[in-house]
Amino acid sequence: MKKLILSVLFLSGFGIYAQSAKTNSLDNTTVVKSLDTSQDNTVAIEDVTIDMLNSLRDDGELKKTNPKASKIIQKADAYFNKMWYAEAAALYELALKDKENYTFENLKKAGDAYYYNTNMKKAYQWYDVLYKEYKDNMTADNYFKYSHTLKGNGKYGKAKRFMRLYEKMQKEDTQNAYAFNATREEVALDKILNGDAGFTIDNVAINSEYSDFSPMFYDNDKVVFSSSLDSSVFVTRKYKWNDQPFLDLYVSKINEESADLKSAIKFSKKINSKYHEASVTFSPDNETMYFTRNNYGKKLKRDKNGVNHLKIYTSVKVGDDWAEPKELPFNSDSYSTGHPALSPDGKLLYFVSDMPGSLGASDIFVVDVLEDGTYSTPRNLGPEINTEKREMFPFVTDKKIYFSSDGHAGLGGLDVFEASYDVDGFQEVKNVGVPVNSNKDDFSYIVSEESQKGYFASNRAGGKGDDDIYSFERLMMEEVTHTAIAGVVTELVTGDVMPKALVMLLDENNIKLKEVETAEDGSFVFEDLDGDKKYSIKTNRKEFFQDVKEVMTTLNETVMVNVSLKKLKELIVIEEGIRKLKTDMIYFDFDRSFIREDASKELDKLVEVMSEYPEMVIKIESHTDSRGASDYNRYLSDKRAKSSRDYIISQGIDADRIESAIGYGEDKLLNDCDGSVRCTREKHELNRRSEFIIVKM
Repeated sequence: MKKLILSVLFLSGFGIYAQSAKTNSLDNTTVVKSLDTSQDNTVAIEDVTIDMLNSLRDDGELKKTNPKASKIIQKADAYFNKMWYAEAAALYELALKDKENYTFENLKKAGDAYYYNTNMKKAYQWYDVLYKEYKDNMTADNYFKYSHTLKGNGKYGKAKRFMRLYEKMQKEDTQNAYAFNATREEVALDKILNGDAGFTIDNVAINSEYSDFSPMFYDNDKVVFSSSLDSSVFVTRKYKWNDQPFLDLYVSKINEESADLKSAIKFSKKINSKYHEASVTFSPDNETMYFTRNNYGKKLKRDKNGVNHLKIYTSVKVGDDWAEPKELPFNSDSYSTGHPALSPDGKLLYFVSDMPGSLGASDIFVVDVLEDGTYSTPRNLGPEINTEKREMFPFVTDKKIYFSSDGHAGLGGLDVFEASYDVDGFQEVKNVGVPVNSNKDDFSYIVSEESQKGYFASNRAGGKGDDDIYSFERLMMEEVTHTAIAGVVTELVTGDVMPKALVMLLDENNIKLKEVETAEDGSFVFEDLDGDKKYSIKTNRKEFFQDVKEVMTTLNETVMVNVSLKKLKELIVIEEGIRKLKTDMIYFDFDRSFIREDASKELDKLVEVMSEYPEMVIKIESHTDSRGASDYNRYLSDKRAKSSRDYIISQGIDADRIESAIGYGEDKLLNDCDGSVRCTREKHELNRRSEFIIVKM
């Protein structure tokens, strides 16, 4: 996808995210080593012959005793390092026919090569093998890409599992200030999948077999867009990444009735160059334009690592054409800037960059366009908009910002998101939903807020080429309030989701209002609730302890609740050869024996276990420390033991199942704190305990 190019050019040099999914990847932390590959003598992958491949094996077959020495792997690595992912993928595919080449690096790069070309089917194939062969070696980035390819293949249930693994690894990174929240992601994903289709969409006529994307309104009745279509009758130079012509800007007239785009022509010879141009925006009077282009003078300019970055250029209209473009002052030879977008009043210029200060692979920034033609220092839009992954293709109206991201909860690849804004800043980021978003890349969304009509690009199945432009009309829906409590139930130790757990919604008086069973992915939701009200969520499942959580709702928001259940049998332990029911410390008030509320909760756990094991018989032993008179300590501990027994019986356990309840005072100390030596409070507390010894099960 061309957007990819821009993405890669961007990411790698920051890319213009356009040239074909094959050039995609703003989240790619490597950099494009070479944009101008037209002088390279590389053979296109479709021209590779068996003889050529055999020649790579001059010294015999693949060196099976040392897969790293394989010439095919070496060539694939060379292509991969140049970011020629299509060619690299084909060679990895060939080498991996021999399972002796199943090294971690080879499998990862095979998956990555397809991932960066947005071939999610093949990327999933190799990430799946990587997980099966090397799951203990996988990084957070590996899990993130794996979960995205799962979503890209419609495997949303399994994707949720790996999003949780990704979250776990992210939390282990204490330096990560913007940790991924898998529960929030899962609930958001379910909401997107189950949401109503709020749009009608159509593939427009100007789409070609190549990549067409990044539309922008121009002059009221036109759209300027980026394409690798080449209308020249002469031989055209091609971009080696995907063997498509370099990107140029084209213009097409809007059909007022159908919103279709037809008869595209090249935009301007003064703007289009022999390299990439894409992602344009115009001032309110259409007299000034900003666009993205490779960094070049007489030839491509590269940084010390050989990377050709992207830059934003501006041009003013002179008569019927445009003046020589000038680059903006905040561009750099060391990082990329691109995807410009002006606010409706022309006073703010938003753009995408991987400059220092970015939160992720690429972030959205903004500068003030000052009256004297200068610009303020770039400002990052912050974690309300940007994530640790890719944010790209901003478009701004007087009400909202629209952009694409693979860091916010989505269906796979890039999704389109929106966020309202006011003087206080940006509001909640929301996924615009299906059918604009799909399990592929969906991006460069533009809309007229008045008509709710616009255009976006996607590389989804059923298009005419690589990336296609689609027109859409957003259906106006009646605004409704939505207050809800949602969450996911998991097993405490393993983190596995728990389907078919019973979740009850209780009001402040513990009256049951609703109950649901968790879905296969462990999720649940209670909707249409009152705002700013306290509820309780009670969760039960056979063989697990009951969990109760108090939740305060917020009007028109979904409150997320994480529920982790502990297995009943985990309370059964063996200490010094004696089988016991192990609880947290059961406390009594000083010099008292009645059951406190916190003690009753621990005893309730015993009741749950004994109810699950009806043959279980226990005996209760209560102990004190050595402080105080020994006879009184024995009396007090005996009263506490019998109070515990009486409470357990009051909860429905047969009295015959409690063999005895005896207090031993300070007779059975666990340490040397018998009054003859000085002991800390902590050491004394070890002796103040109640023990529930299993006599029979």
